[in-house]
Amino acid sequence: MPGLRPYAFIATFGAVSMLMDIVYQAALSVQGPLLASLGATALVVGVVSGLGEATALVGRLFSGPLADRTGRYWLLAILGYAATAVAVPAMGFVGSLVGVSTLVVFERFGKSLRTPSRDAMLSHAASAVGTGKGFALHEVLDQIGAFAGPLATSALLSVTAGDYRVALGVMIVPGLAAIAVLLRLKHRVPDPASYETDSRASADAAIPASSAETAVVDDASRRKGAEVGKSRRDGVSATARALPAEFWRYTLTCGIVLAGVATFGVQSYHMVSSGLLPDAGVPLLYALAMAVDAVFAWLTGAVFDRKGARVLLVLPVVCAAIPVFAYAGSVWMVVVGVVLWGAALGIQESTMRAAVAGMVPPNRRATAYGLFSVAIGIGGLVGGVVAGALYDFSVPVLMVYTVAVEVIAFVLLWKTVRR
Repeated sequence: MPGLRPYAFIATFGAVSMLMDIVYQAALSVQGPLLASLGATALVVGVVSGLGEATALVGRLFSGPLADRTGRYWLLAILGYAATAVAVPAMGFVGSLVGVSTLVVFERFGKSLRTPSRDAMLSHAASAVGTGKGFALHEVLDQIGAFAGPLATSALLSVTAGDYRVALGVMIVPGLAAIAVLLRLKHRVPDPASYETDSRASADAAIPASSAETAVVDDASRRKGAEVGKSRRDGVSATARALPAEFWRYTLTCGIVLAGVATFGVQSYHMVSSGLLPDAGVPLLYALAMAVDAVFAWLTGAVFDRKGARVLLVLPVVCAAIPVFAYAGSVWMVVVGVVLWGAALGIQESTMRAAVAGMVPPNRRATAYGLFSVAIGIGGLVGGVVAGALYDFSVPVLMVYTVAVEVIAFVLLWKTVRR
């Protein structure tokens, strides 16, 4: 029996993510202005931010299978969170474009290391309370930190006349706090998989006697499958063969959706370079996006539990509208673009992830989340680089590109989720 109830486990892990989101979202909210202050162009901002997000996602291709093969979910999560806690404060002190760019990628590497393990552990607890609601609860708590971090950064930049050393340096405090809470959670619940085991045992106890033998056989088959999966040493290729076709169709489609979405780095570059906002004003809009993110994560997560994956059809529609507003010459139009981007992010980071859990068995989830993230990472890299390049070339062409990609994504997603 775990040392915490499922909701308490999810909420505590959410508190860890909340604290660490204060850290890395503080940096992410000023990534465009910070890089621009060091001489970066829109293309460079797009490449760095896109490469960072690709690292955060593609790296999970390796960390996911590693977690499943070794069972060291807690260790990988702790190392990943520690990387972020160190990298973000350092960004304020290096003072060079290459140095900050390297730290951006390193911080995202930390995210790639921890996320498959975190999601796998959360999926066990979420299975006992409702997968959509479980992931949505975590996302809402996560976004509280994502909201607070940019606000703190904006305030610190305002009172220090744009001193990034102070604005980012103080982030070492919530970073260390997150590690402390995570270590305590590990002590209380060393084996989160027991949530799913206990839930399954309760369900089996309710099975009529006439079905008992079948239940025993099924449980034995599951255990055997888990043992076989753990014993495999040929990595991703064997896992890929074991995952269902439904998962691969869904993964490819989600990657295409993200290929049409620009990173916030490019959007914030537009805000500052066009003179719409000062550096200290950008985190305020980022905080707004995080608030919208939290609302849409919860709403779509609840709808997902009742109606299924069809709720995701709204995502490409929202994404197609983002550049129409985000790259306008009016502050209020840009605000609308930020709200749309926040809504898309909320759906992507909660409900889109939650759908994966229902497509693969428990002992393959960390690997599946890793592979899923590869497609998302490649899509995010393409979206960031293309947006940066087309922003320098022609904003109308950027809009046409985005709409075309999202139309394709909508058609593919419809064919996938209607099954």
